[in-house]
Amino acid sequence: MLSRRPDAGFTLVELLIVVVLLGVVVAPAATAVVTSIRTSDATSARLELSHDAQQSAAFFAQDVAMTGLRDYSGQIANGAVPFSPSVQLDAAYDAGGQVCGTAATPVSALRLLSDDWDTSTPAATRRTAVVAYYLTGTELHRLRCLASAVVGDSVVAHHVQAGSLAVTCASTCTAADVPLWVRLAFTAASDRADPYPVTLFGQRRQS
Repeated sequence: MLSRRPDAGFTLVELLIVVVLLGVVVAPAATAVVTSIRTSDATSARLELSHDAQQSAAFFAQDVAMTGLRDYSGQIANGAVPFSPSVQLDAAYDAGGQVCGTAATPVSALRLLSDDWDTSTPAATRRTAVVAYYLTGTELHRLRCLASAVVGDSVVAHHVQAGSLAVTCASTCTAADVPLWVRLAFTAASDRADPYPVTLFGQRRQS
């Protein structure tokens, strides 16, 4: 007579024990994975904001260094040509008769004017260079023009917090006595990272 083999498988009690053990092991692991993902996401967002700051700072320092529009219509004292007002705040595309952009271009928080000499011909030609910083939504644009022609319009910061853009100068920004330095400050903000204060600084090279 053949003996009957016991039924293969697990009992209900064994299955319950396995489920409990899996819960004990998996829950901390899942928490660690979620935390890691969130941390990685926040780090990535922070790097984006930091990149905005670095990119805009490089352009801004260069632009301020070149600022200075000479006034050749007046008298030259001691061989020095005086300046015209070269810094404009809350400026339209055609502020002061210096056109950069079109009527559709947003009002610029800051415009920097300078002389640019075209030396491609024997008789160098003087033309006006304009660099405008303006916002569209959360993006800070840098618009550059030569003799009213647009030569570049790029986004230098992508996450500017609304209402945070502010301009300060060493002296009266819009005076003919061009300030020695200009500062543009804003807060870079992302829903994945803490607000990041950004200060762009440039010192004028011309005297």
